[in-house]
Amino acid sequence: MIYPTAQSWRNAPEKKVLFFGMSGLGKTHVSNLLRDAGDWFHYSIDYRIGTRYMGEYIADNAKREAMKVPFLRDLLMSDSIYIGSNITFGNLAAVSSYLGKPGAMAKNGMTMHSYAARQEQFRRAEIAALMDTPYFIDRAKALYGYPHFICDTGGSICEWVDAGNPDDEIMKCLSANTLMIWLKGSEAHTEELIRRFDRAPKPMAYQPAFLSRVWHEYLSKNKCSEDEVDPDNFIRYTYARALAHRQPRYEAMANWGITVDASDIATVRDAADFDAVVTAAIERRTA
Repeated sequence: MIYPTAQSWRNAPEKKVLFFGMSGLGKTHVSNLLRDAGDWFHYSIDYRIGTRYMGEYIADNAKREAMKVPFLRDLLMSDSIYIGSNITFGNLAAVSSYLGKPGAMAKNGMTMHSYAARQEQFRRAEIAALMDTPYFIDRAKALYGYPHFICDTGGSICEWVDAGNPDDEIMKCLSANTLMIWLKGSEAHTEELIRRFDRAPKPMAYQPAFLSRVWHEYLSKNKCSEDEVDPDNFIRYTYARALAHRQPRYEAMANWGITVDASDIATVRDAADFDAVVTAAIERRTA
């Protein structure tokens, strides 16, 4: 770890951390809190994906839909209107909308072939955004003068790494430049995330082998064809299984850094609270 002891963390003039874990446990909330404190640079992986690596895909998809409307088609063809996404740290709906859901077209689904292709685009984009972390650390200091840096990752980071491999390129890069912090949820957190997702299912990114297995499992269990799949039902079915699939992968990643319970991170109100929580986690790790 780049801060091997609690004292080295406390005394560090420049603190660089990375949050990982399930979505909904406070990664972005605490990142925003630290950024608002004034001396932390907040690097959002999802924002970088949507603006740098998938922005053109997202805009072209919106234009494709607009071209189906004669009135909008004429305006687009004459360069009279402009279509683009308005992605912010707090609104990443354009990315989720582009990823979509597989299933019946009549229910706003798409073919599994198209869905898998977009999943692959996202996989490449997320890896690229993660590997940009050292660049943004340097940029935050050189351009803006921020002494501290926090990388706010998406829940799918664990899908693209092999944390059990000491030579994994992504893990080596991230751990060499940041203190990796797993926000670990309890069973109660998991149940609440599932309930929340069930109320408002949204697109997700999955490891290809996992997605293929769950897709064929769903088709077999429900005795339906691809064009009969209800998109929302499928992603509800997949979500709980994805959380179980990801848990051991997060645990393996935690060996490269420290673990902080989501209940502890929820107590953070300012940068001093955050320092104290991280100090305690490093002390537990090094005890």
